[in-house]
Amino acid sequence: MKNSYSNIFTFNKKILSKTIKSLKNGGVVGLPTETVYGLGGNAYSKKAVRKIFQLKGRPQFNPLIIHYHNIKDAQNDVVSNKYFEKLYKLFCPGPITFVLKRKNTSKINRYACANLKTVAIRFPKNKIAKAILKKTGFPLAMPSANKSSNVSPVNSKDVHEEFNTKLKIIIDGGKCKVGIESTVIDLTSNPKILRPGVIDKKVIENYLKIRIKTHKNKNKILSPGMMRKHYSPGIPVVINQKKHDGKSAYIYIGNKHKKRKDFFSLSKKNNLFLAASNLYKIFRIIKKKGYKKIQINKIPNFGAGIAINDRINRASKF
Repeated sequence: MKNSYSNIFTFNKKILSKTIKSLKNGGVVGLPTETVYGLGGNAYSKKAVRKIFQLKGRPQFNPLIIHYHNIKDAQNDVVSNKYFEKLYKLFCPGPITFVLKRKNTSKINRYACANLKTVAIRFPKNKIAKAILKKTGFPLAMPSANKSSNVSPVNSKDVHEEFNTKLKIIIDGGKCKVGIESTVIDLTSNPKILRPGVIDKKVIENYLKIRIKTHKNKNKILSPGMMRKHYSPGIPVVINQKKHDGKSAYIYIGNKHKKRKDFFSLSKKNNLFLAASNLYKIFRIIKKKGYKKIQINKIPNFGAGIAINDRINRASKF
């Protein structure tokens, strides 16, 4: 069944078959995950990987996340270790990405890894993504389905807005539940957080019973999500704003300004997980309404708030 957009499809057996056929021929498709929608292509195919970079306008030094159905499949390409296996058992499938050493025998196309000796891998929880990965016979290189540095898409229409009919298949999986990109953790030596997500550092530290550092070298791109400018709605974003300037869109958390024009709450109940899931949706709504600037009130810097602050900091590098 097809909806009103010519290239957005409801998921069923026929579309699954059509998607698998496209992927096996080196095609790229728009797919839902629990975090954001992705541009999926065969991670072993030079043709598919190059097409992903081309569609996104992505710099070649910025690696892609490789998505697998399960740990057994991933072990064909990566060097496993105790931290990876422990975190996999607790959090996977789910919104966490592991940076691991790549095996010499790995079939992952080197462009997908930006010629690094490491690879970023993830195991999506979304049922549609899992069903496709189970059938492909290969992992999917799958960055967010947006033009490079833009806001990530959280529904199928967002993907269509980014690429129009350049994608032949976009599968509609509804709104993404998590709504921001995965936590990225480097496990090639002592664990380091490369990008915060809704699975925050303290939870991981408590589980592994070790101290985890946050990566500080902003010039070294070891995984996706580390570019200085990222997640941009295409208009200036100003953070930590106490007062509204009277004309910009103003983002905050809570319900204090619920009846005021130009005010957009990420969560009326002060729920940081919900706030994170609404961030990109609200960015897009504000842009469509024609605002010229976004002001953002101070966001609490704990839990999912750490991930929100990371995204809005990068979005503010206009």
